[in-house]
Amino acid sequence: MRKRHSDNSSADSDINLTPMLDVVFIMLIFFVVTTSFVKESGVEVNRPSADTAQSQDNANILIAIRPNGEIWIDGRAVDIRAVRATIERLRVEFPESQVVIQGDRAAPIGLLVKVMDQVRLAGITNVAIAADEGR
Repeated sequence: MRKRHSDNSSADSDINLTPMLDVVFIMLIFFVVTTSFVKESGVEVNRPSADTAQSQDNANILIAIRPNGEIWIDGRAVDIRAVRATIERLRVEFPESQVVIQGDRAAPIGLLVKVMDQVRLAGITNVAIAADEGR
């Protein structure tokens, strides 16, 4: 007499991937939630150095002024006449906004003053000028 082998071993060898996928998705959510996002103005500027420079980590709005007079806010070039409207729009998104102006060493100082004036007219009084720590 021959013994019959039932083919139940193939049903038992299947791996259930559901718990592993649950763990992977939970880890993904954890890393997305704990990641800190760095805001940038959109262009590279050569900031001046200052011995009294301090780190300011909680700035929500970054404005860059390039040596050729271009003004960049939130990764886009903006005309001086549109700075106030852009800041007002961003202020609605971030009610406790702080502005940091990243002016290049060769940027015109008059333009920096005009940008600061437009920011203050938009209702933000907490304005800082970015500088590298003194060397």
